[in-house]
Amino acid sequence: MNVTETIKSLEGRKDIDLGIKHNFSDGLYAKEMKIPQGYMCGTHCHKYSHLSILGKGKVIVKTDNSSQEYTAPACINIEAGVMHMILALEDSVWYCIHATEETNIDNIDETLIMKEGE
Repeated sequence: MNVTETIKSLEGRKDIDLGIKHNFSDGLYAKEMKIPQGYMCGTHCHKYSHLSILGKGKVIVKTDNSSQEYTAPACINIEAGVMHMILALEDSVWYCIHATEETNIDNIDETLIMKEGE
């Protein structure tokens, strides 16, 4: 099963609280997640390329075409339109950083996340 199929199979499933924190600065949004060892964050794809920072731990970032291991500290480029997921090999802290003026959490997904068929 590739990443796209895996993500679709996990859609709507939330087994744990990732301790998500939303951080804002001028034109920047950073989503912080605490990912426990062994947990896989099935995510989505974004409309725009962005940076993610692994602040703590060790993870594998999987896409349909690649699998790359990272150990903190690491700065990772996530390309636009690429389905991706994160597997925590150790307890990890992950930050997704986006350039956006949006500060309403309810609207963040609408501005950053690519919906199927876009």
